[in-house]
Amino acid sequence: MIVIAHLSDIHLDGGPRAADRTRAVMEYLDALPYDLDAVLVSGDIADHAAAAEYEEAAKLLRSRHPLVVCPGNHDERAAFRQGLLGEGAGASAAPVDQVLRGDGFVLAVCDSSVPGEDHGLLEEATLAWLDGVLSGTPRETPVLVAFHHPPVPLHTPYVDDIRQFGEERLAALAERHPHLTAFLCGHAHTAAATTFAGRPLLVAPGVVSTLRLPWEIQTGPGHHVHLDEPPAVAFHVLGEDGRLTTHYRVVVDRR
Repeated sequence: MIVIAHLSDIHLDGGPRAADRTRAVMEYLDALPYDLDAVLVSGDIADHAAAAEYEEAAKLLRSRHPLVVCPGNHDERAAFRQGLLGEGAGASAAPVDQVLRGDGFVLAVCDSSVPGEDHGLLEEATLAWLDGVLSGTPRETPVLVAFHHPPVPLHTPYVDDIRQFGEERLAALAERHPHLTAFLCGHAHTAAATTFAGRPLLVAPGVVSTLRLPWEIQTGPGHHVHLDEPPAVAFHVLGEDGRLTTHYRVVVDRR
């Protein structure tokens, strides 16, 4: 079976809280008695896109498992490239699209960020790149597609207002490639599962915080951000029968 760990929204800001929660998750994954096929971190790595935040991320986001990281709406492409991908000064501001080819699967990670904005959109260049990845992958090999912003409403108004738009283009692309198995994303700071373009759309929980749902108790305008819940991670398991199963686990720092 193929096992992919998926975390999101670590929001490193130079303070101890976000760093400690990120460290706890990464140490938990490294201590597993199992070699994961991939670890995906689906965006909002830095909180303010500062160079120091990416330096901290480079130290914390290390793993004995194959690791791939994509930007979110709090990230800045050139700073992300310099701090996490090792590109020098003058790094490109083009979308940060990456592919991880594993044993029996492909993980295509798309940049859904829009420079200077909070909502998401896949640029035409990214869609063309993804089409090329899918076309170049044998039909019997499952491809999982990841990005930061969910392309459908999740019934959380503060997230839905800044979700990924222009999603009909992605849906049309998916229709041409039946081996596109699932979509993975973050941004919502809550574990969720729905569908998009006839495939599972699986949302990672937040590391830095958890968002309360609209029907949960809230005592004030900012109370939808829950800081007391522990960080959590998703495990996407692709079985030999091609069926995808997702488990969610909270992570408690036991140091």
